[in-house]
Amino acid sequence: MGIKVSAPTPVVSVKPVVLPAPGREEDLQVRVSAPASGSELPIIVFSHGFGLSMGSYDPLVDFWASHGFAVIQPTHLDSKTLNLPPDDPRTPLIWRIRVEDMKRILDRLDLIEASVPGLSGRLDRGRIAVAGHSWGGQTASMLLGARVLDPEGEPGEDMSDSRIKAGVLLATPGKGGADLSPFAAEYFPFMHPSFAKMSTPTLVVAGDHDQSPLSTRGPDWFTDPYFLSPGSKSLLTLFGAEHSLGGIHEYNAKETTDENPERVAALRALAWAYLRTALYPEDHAWPAACEELMSTSNPLGRVECK
Repeated sequence: MGIKVSAPTPVVSVKPVVLPAPGREEDLQVRVSAPASGSELPIIVFSHGFGLSMGSYDPLVDFWASHGFAVIQPTHLDSKTLNLPPDDPRTPLIWRIRVEDMKRILDRLDLIEASVPGLSGRLDRGRIAVAGHSWGGQTASMLLGARVLDPEGEPGEDMSDSRIKAGVLLATPGKGGADLSPFAAEYFPFMHPSFAKMSTPTLVVAGDHDQSPLSTRGPDWFTDPYFLSPGSKSLLTLFGAEHSLGGIHEYNAKETTDENPERVAALRALAWAYLRTALYPEDHAWPAACEELMSTSNPLGRVECK
């Protein structure tokens, strides 16, 4: 399957770009990957899954940057590269600090531009998307309007950001309560999201073989951000995909249980097409990509929209 995308261009990738973060007790390190040429570059701020870092997700980041996006990746405090001890007082707050990391990036785009040779003045501040995988998906969802429910079931603080115009949620956990496994309920009290106010246009991506130990439900748990949110949404269900969706977090990663380069290629192209249309409504890349996905006799997945 060959989804039509723009011609690839050379990419410049710089890390670490260090953003001062008073109160975080650890300055925020980010990686910036962007086309070596071109102006008015749309932006993707990408939140990694548990334990990973700004150095992860090259199969996605390399593609998106070579096809016109500036991709900015923070290293959150849960990253194994930082070795934060479990009893660190920040640990229970990491879910919030993750969202603050993403907002800090948006607040410091001037510094980020100045820190990357040749990037100054080339970012389009009016076309910003967020994306994230797994826990990073929950982080991104809060910038799109999702909230964490308190113990009484009431929505917590609204941490959405109006600068975000679209989102891509990859294998993002669904609702909590009785849908959580006993382990998740005990150790992850923040895993009680409400998507009722998540109105920003979003592509939700789920694998139909993604059986999580964090939930008592099956793979449909990861479709909750689509079915339980209002507004313009699209759901891409990938056939045969488990939690790594074919291997999105690293090239040839040993821990990938469902390695499938063709699936990864389709996913990153479809996400690119979705964001092109979401950020540039005159661009018909997304409907064209959906048509191409379903035009084969053995499609890799299906798309539904609302």
